[in-house]
Amino acid sequence: MTTALGGEMDGSGSCLCGAVRFKTRGALRGVIYCHCSQCRKQSGHFYAATNVANADITIMGAESITWYEASSFARRGFCKTCGSLLFWKPQDDEYVSVLAGLFDKPTGLQGQCHIFVGDKGDYYTIDDGLPQFEKSTPSIKVADE
Repeated sequence: MTTALGGEMDGSGSCLCGAVRFKTRGALRGVIYCHCSQCRKQSGHFYAATNVANADITIMGAESITWYEASSFARRGFCKTCGSLLFWKPQDDEYVSVLAGLFDKPTGLQGQCHIFVGDKGDYYTIDDGLPQFEKSTPSIKVADE
C-alpha cells in the first residue's frame, strides 16, 4: 500500500557500505528536493529526502552514524565508515528525514516539490513540473536562514 506521493508502508535501506541499515513502518512523505546551500555543500548537489516518524524507524548500526549539527535547528547524520549521507533530524520534532536514495527498491516514492530554489546551483535547471518554492512552504519546517 502506498500514499499519493509517499512510498511503501514498510521499507528498508542502508548506507553504501551497509554499516548502517534501517527499516521503516507507516507511510512516507513524498520526496522533497532541497536546494539550500547547506544541502548542496554537504551532498555536492541537492538533497532528495522523505520523512518518517521517529517511532516508525528502526536503525541498525547507529554506532556508525556521525551527527553534524549544521544549525541549532537540525543535525545531519552520515555513515562514519563510507561517508553516505543518511538523515536530517530537527532537534525538537518527532520525525527524521531519510535520504531517498538509501531505500532498497521498489520504494513507491514520488517527488513532491523543490524548496530553496533561490539557492540552487547555477549549473542545472529544474524542469520536472513539480512545484518550486523560493524558500520553503508552511508545511515543511526548515531552519531560518
